[in-house]
Amino acid sequence: MTALWTIDAMAAAMRAERAGALPADVNGISIDSRTSGKGDAFFAIKGENRDGHDFVDSALKGGAGLAVVARDQRDRFAGAPLLVVPDVLEALRDLARAARARTEAGVIAVTGSVGKTGTKEALRLALSTDGETHASVASYNNHWGVPLSLARCPASTKYAVLEIGMNHAGEITPLTKLARPHVAIITGIEPVHLEYFGSLEKIADAKAEIFAGVGPGGAAVLNRDNAQFSRLAAAAKAARIERVVSFGEHKDADALLLRLSLQADCSTVEARILGQTVTYKLGAPGRHLVLNSLAVLTAVSLVGADLALAALALNNLRPASGRGTRTVLTVPGGNALLIDESYNANPASMQAAIALLGQVPVGQRGRRIAVLGDMLELGPTAAELHRALAKAIEAANVDLVFCSGPLMRALWEALPSRARGGYSETAAGLEPMVVSAIRADDAVMVKGSLGSKMGPIVRALERQFPKQAALDQLPAQG
Repeated sequence: MTALWTIDAMAAAMRAERAGALPADVNGISIDSRTSGKGDAFFAIKGENRDGHDFVDSALKGGAGLAVVARDQRDRFAGAPLLVVPDVLEALRDLARAARARTEAGVIAVTGSVGKTGTKEALRLALSTDGETHASVASYNNHWGVPLSLARCPASTKYAVLEIGMNHAGEITPLTKLARPHVAIITGIEPVHLEYFGSLEKIADAKAEIFAGVGPGGAAVLNRDNAQFSRLAAAAKAARIERVVSFGEHKDADALLLRLSLQADCSTVEARILGQTVTYKLGAPGRHLVLNSLAVLTAVSLVGADLALAALALNNLRPASGRGTRTVLTVPGGNALLIDESYNANPASMQAAIALLGQVPVGQRGRRIAVLGDMLELGPTAAELHRALAKAIEAANVDLVFCSGPLMRALWEALPSRARGGYSETAAGLEPMVVSAIRADDAVMVKGSLGSKMGPIVRALERQFPKQAALDQLPAQG
């Protein structure tokens, strides 16, 4: 196994002092002592709630090869193998810069209001057919997640995929300058974090910061169907990006959706990607994922990977935890389908999840049940955006809706009485109502913003009813 970093290279990149008996190299980079692997370098980052220096001893006892610590903390770890730096997070950024400088990989960066993680995972899957591919873990897309992902990039990588997120203006610029992508994808602009921006145009401007890191010869991949397309295209050109490529159903899209068949558990697609027609099966349902797959294959083509192999690989797309994972529950009299969308929510992803619930077949006695928590950070229009979900619920033929949270009260009041399953101010209060309501042949979808705490409802259902194997062959959202 080739080492990820030699100690000499790490120390040079971070301008670090050495202390203790250091190994010659490290196999990985960690910021969590609970998951630090044998031979890893543990970075003692100080966060808002926890200081990584408090976990250095446990990381080293767990097998980490060394710890990267701040100079003013070194006396706490006498005799331990250390690389000592003025600031641990800045040292991680320095190591990320060194990783980017040494790699010859084609680098793709993904941002957007919705679909970032799913698009990143689809890129990982598609590009891996053509060569060694490195991608961000989970949703590591913030001020520490992006440098950590870069620092973990092996020198031998052929393709690297980085997810970049933000809550406020100015956060993407330093991250994209660190990543220096060859291709920058913006999946779309939707009312997410609207509380901090006030308008979709300002959200678009913040997402467009990703163009600041794209160098000569690079490309921007934009959603042609999105209302902010022209604004983003103008921003890309202002950033001197040489190639602006669009995807979608719009007749002028460079990656054009020609035909699709939406099914409950997958989609079949025909598209023309930069002049080349491809037909493929996407192992995940939903029109939104079909459109993002166009962006994936466009980026694959732009970095010179094999388009046909990449398209074939998309049949194996699987959902991340809390983003559409499907599980069969054994309930009295038969089975029920549980769709876990509890990781996060915004108006666009909520409507997409409701539409997918509408595509799920149910038995003769079965009902489509939506269990919905508040969508957060939407600002003054929050109540209106929640209320507007009633139309999506009606269009999807959802039979019963359970709502939790003060914002979801607006939706609850907009629902017809026949669709009202139950309401509570909190997810904990809603939990027993949902558990007692489920019966054989039902399909139950649980979704809400992370702060609305809908995940425990999923776990309560899994505790109450014996869980069969997850339906890996039926992935959903991402």
